[in-house]
Amino acid sequence: MSTENLPQNPAAQPRKPRVAVVFGGRSSEHGISTVTAGAVLGAIDRTKYDVLPIGITRDGRWVLTADEPQRMAITDRRTPEVLDVAESTEGGVVLPVDPANREVVYSEPGAVPKALGEVDVVFPVLHGPFGEDGTLQGLLELSGVPYVGSGVLASAVGQDKDYMKRVFTSFGLKVGPYMVIRPREWQRDESAARKRIVDFAGEHGWPLFVKPARAGSSIGITKVEDLSGLDEAIAEAQRHDPKILVEAALSGREIECGVLEFEEGPRASVPAEIPPPSAHAYYDFDAKYIDSTPGVVPAPLTDEQTAELQRLAVEAFEAASCEGLVRADFFLTDDGEFVINEINTLPGFTPISMYPKMWEASGIGYAELVDRLIQAALRRPTGLR
Repeated sequence: MSTENLPQNPAAQPRKPRVAVVFGGRSSEHGISTVTAGAVLGAIDRTKYDVLPIGITRDGRWVLTADEPQRMAITDRRTPEVLDVAESTEGGVVLPVDPANREVVYSEPGAVPKALGEVDVVFPVLHGPFGEDGTLQGLLELSGVPYVGSGVLASAVGQDKDYMKRVFTSFGLKVGPYMVIRPREWQRDESAARKRIVDFAGEHGWPLFVKPARAGSSIGITKVEDLSGLDEAIAEAQRHDPKILVEAALSGREIECGVLEFEEGPRASVPAEIPPPSAHAYYDFDAKYIDSTPGVVPAPLTDEQTAELQRLAVEAFEAASCEGLVRADFFLTDDGEFVINEINTLPGFTPISMYPKMWEASGIGYAELVDRLIQAALRRPTGLR
């Protein structure tokens, strides 16, 4: 029987890749993660991608949120919350853990679970523990879902400033003097642990910076001018992480550089300088996000200094086995040497954040930067690589 005159099905139209933007989270950086999500959602090209915004509440629940970037901005010096934009406080989102099935499911008590369709790539904009530190990345690897940014190892190394500095040192990158107080050490003998810090100050001088070992956005950091402020600084750092880092103050300029993964490999942006904020003791959370202390882009460096900084930034990216994006933070000491302070594998990504501003000055605007990161994630396989 001929099929020539039978109705023919039209060719199936290829669907757009679906991007799940995951934000919020259980860390103390929940609010700024929500701000970042608003910026990313506003920049994604909707003619090219479908978007599914997923928020993680402070207690760890995954919820559907409104796709309304304008509601995710800092207002009256207050950062937004996932619950401010949640579609429901009752329902929950579940990612698949079967690599053969990328379908996201939404369920509410007493209702039949609803399939939301497949997710092709996750754009995590979580900062800090339980998102930036390899935990989410491990879940996505189990699920077989591609994602923006570094894998499990690099994310974990990039989150833990202790092991980050150890990795950098092993690759020949210079780091400043530091020490670590681990939870068991503090629990075993507080006075001995405190004495170690005092001895460290005796060797390297005051002030010291006391900070959580596994946090970001300058949260929980205290600049300690003398012994009288030490106990309060330790308590503040331990509110965010039982493992604390103590760093000697370095005399010099704060310089940052962005690294972005291109098809041919990682490439560094023009650098930026963070001048000392006049209204703050150092470049803390309020200086970064609330008062928006501007950085200088490009940093006033010689051509030789810029080239050296870019080389070191890419070297740090490679040393930690990073992927996608990194912001590398350095000090340019008074004797002209670059000392790496840290990397951020999911750096601040609001339009006023230094990472996108450095790439804008390098010729890649915010929307293009978001697109490049999504495309790099779609090209990259999950699993061992």
